[in-house]
Amino acid sequence: MEILINTDHNISGSAEMRSYLTADLESSFERFSEHLTRLEVKLSDENAGKEGDNDKKCVLEARLKGMQPVVVTGQGNSIDQSVTDATNKLKTSLDSMMGRLRSY
Repeated sequence: MEILINTDHNISGSAEMRSYLTADLESSFERFSEHLTRLEVKLSDENAGKEGDNDKKCVLEARLKGMQPVVVTGQGNSIDQSVTDATNKLKTSLDSMMGRLRSY
C-alpha cells in the first residue's frame, strides 16, 4: 500500500510529520492492506493560520483494487484530531464495504 501525504501552504509537511503519519496510517489500515493499493492524505488549514474551531481538515482517499475510491473528510482543532476523525470514518466505510463483499 502506497501512502501519499499532501499539505496546503499553511501546514508544514516536515519529514518527521510525514514519517509519523505514514507509520500511524500503515498500522491503522493494516487489516485492509491486501485490498488497498494507495491511500492519499490531504491536510489543510481552512483558516490560514488564524485561530478557530475545527479549522484543520484531513481528506483521506482510499484506492481499492478493482473498485471506486472511497473518500472521507475529518476535521479537528489540530492535525492529529482531523487525521483521527478521518481515519475512524474511513475504517467504518471500509468495514462496511468489505462486509458487503464477503456476504456475496
